[in-house]
Amino acid sequence: MNCAPLPPRSFCLIRHGETTANANDIIAGVTDVPLTQKGRDQAQALSGRNWPEPIALYASPMARACHTAQLAFPDSSFTQHAGLCERNWGVFEGQPLCRQPERETTPDQGESWPDMLARVQETITEICAASDGVLPVLVCHSGIIRAARVLWTTGDVGQRPPNATPLLFHRADNRMMEKTL
Repeated sequence: MNCAPLPPRSFCLIRHGETTANANDIIAGVTDVPLTQKGRDQAQALSGRNWPEPIALYASPMARACHTAQLAFPDSSFTQHAGLCERNWGVFEGQPLCRQPERETTPDQGESWPDMLARVQETITEICAASDGVLPVLVCHSGIIRAARVLWTTGDVGQRPPNATPLLFHRADNRMMEKTL
């Protein structure tokens, strides 16, 4: 199971809306790709959501995450945090998804899985600590959500998370559980 210290509070992760790379099964870790019309519609559909408590909004600085945050939260400002960027897949960026190496492999010119896990742990813990009294909502990427699962829930990356779907990582009884909001 997990072995990382739990963040100080619950948090919500939202993967950006569908991108051109998602639609074409292309690896686009740190490659900035735009949202498709479907992705813009997915993000906009979140704009009418009622949140259970006040939120603090954060986003990866990548265009697809920022655009999702703008469409999903049109009346809110957000803080960009570089720690929420997707994993750098190095020489595999722009390649077909079927060529993606095993997660535990460090791609040439890319980020290792242990380094990404450490980055995600530090980033989410820092954001949660700074979000006293409000729910941190982080617009990010599939890899960030998968890393959070490994760090704090099942210990496994699980299935690719759906686009533009809020996933609550709820802290209770010294454990973290993931559920769709």
